[in-house]
Amino acid sequence: MTLSSPPDELPGGLEKLEERLKQDLSWLELPAKTWVPERCVDNRTVRDVVIIGGGMAGLTASGMLTRYGVQNHVVYDRAPAGREGPWVTYARMETLRSPKTLTGPCLGLPSLTFRAWYESRFGVDAWVELGFIPRETWMEYLRWFRKVLDLPVENETELLDIRYRGDGLLDLLVRQQGREESVLARHLVLATGRDGLGGGYMPEIFKALPPELRAHSEDTINFEALRGRRVTVIGAGASAMDNAAAALEAGASRVDMLIRRKDIPRINKFTGIGSQGVVHGFQALPDAWKWRFLDYTLAAQTPPPRPSTLRVSKHPNAFFHLGCPVDAVAVEGDHLRVTTPRGVFETDFIIAATGFAVDIGQRPELKSIAPSIRFWKDRFTPAPEDNPSGSLNPELEFSPDLGPAFEFQPKEGVVCPALEKIHCFCFPATLSHGKVSGDIPAISDGADRLAKGIVSSLFVEDRAIHYRNLEQFNTPELQGDEWQDIGF
Repeated sequence: MTLSSPPDELPGGLEKLEERLKQDLSWLELPAKTWVPERCVDNRTVRDVVIIGGGMAGLTASGMLTRYGVQNHVVYDRAPAGREGPWVTYARMETLRSPKTLTGPCLGLPSLTFRAWYESRFGVDAWVELGFIPRETWMEYLRWFRKVLDLPVENETELLDIRYRGDGLLDLLVRQQGREESVLARHLVLATGRDGLGGGYMPEIFKALPPELRAHSEDTINFEALRGRRVTVIGAGASAMDNAAAALEAGASRVDMLIRRKDIPRINKFTGIGSQGVVHGFQALPDAWKWRFLDYTLAAQTPPPRPSTLRVSKHPNAFFHLGCPVDAVAVEGDHLRVTTPRGVFETDFIIAATGFAVDIGQRPELKSIAPSIRFWKDRFTPAPEDNPSGSLNPELEFSPDLGPAFEFQPKEGVVCPALEKIHCFCFPATLSHGKVSGDIPAISDGADRLAKGIVSSLFVEDRAIHYRNLEQFNTPELQGDEWQDIGF
């Protein structure tokens, strides 16, 4: 099977699966009945939870909240319906690198797994023949996931600002299909992906270049406009390979990959700690051990997938330059002159596949809380034995220091009650919680941890209401006619 020739669909296959899912949920008595008291302030309905981001993490979080009876929540995504997340936007790989057997966002339900969806749609033989999952197919699965669970996603809605009220509520300014409005909420979840607290990291040496001559790998790039032109890609990670391949396939005359390291990493160290022990135990590690694990892993770097690398190297006009950092870049007319220790390259366009950075200055919607957020650098400095790389990694230093339910915490001496209501359920949570908020393997476990934390907070905050309801509960189980007192 190839990407250009998908298997034939089985008539009625998905309908049967959806009936099975309904039966599974019924047997498990899911979703739980709503139990959170309704709240209305100033004649306005208060949302128990608002989730920002309708990609995989946001959908999984929504599914878990629904499962635990928190029905009064909403998911906002700024993209049009069906284009949430990276899969059909700036992701340019042919297939996912994750094994097809991972259960991912299934919420612990077999009939909600990708495998169940794929086999029901295309058949068991097609599943056996499937290698890695085409990214467009994964996006189709996520669209089905949203539909079959009837998740409350509202598209073309963007968070603009967060305000904290004295009554403990968050006042969220959103723009929905061009119209600004205020939404009251008790909790806010940022399920905003890899760049959730910042954006693509563009080194200053490239940032100073004219925008028409450079891009970051997460940008929208018109690859057709690169036909017949020379393209230089900075980096050797997965996104570097995918962008180089996209340029080559669009007809670039040549693609040079400038790779700072003298060799491309071969071993994915994150795979080496992919166990249930890590999923459930990482958050309980002492801080020094958390830092040690991630500093070692990040220093080793993650290799690009083999298929992505072969996708580039099969082109005779693709060139790999190892041990080749960029020393200088100069504009010369309509092209660029790139100086490296291995020589000077002339190119027409640079793609910086240089990763992401936590930079709250790039997120204007967080401006009101940004000065209060505590990062790891604000309270922790690793000892030499806990910092295998030998230098302080900015990605770790600027990781938010999160509480047990992914909630932000304030810097020492700062009072900001809003932070305990705002949950960072995206990739920058990794140092605090492990890889449970941004990647496929453990996203359901992370969403479960998040949802249980929010459920606990909602119940504790409403304890007086629940106690009053307990006092007023008077539904008898016995009618008084079940026995007769005959005395002694």
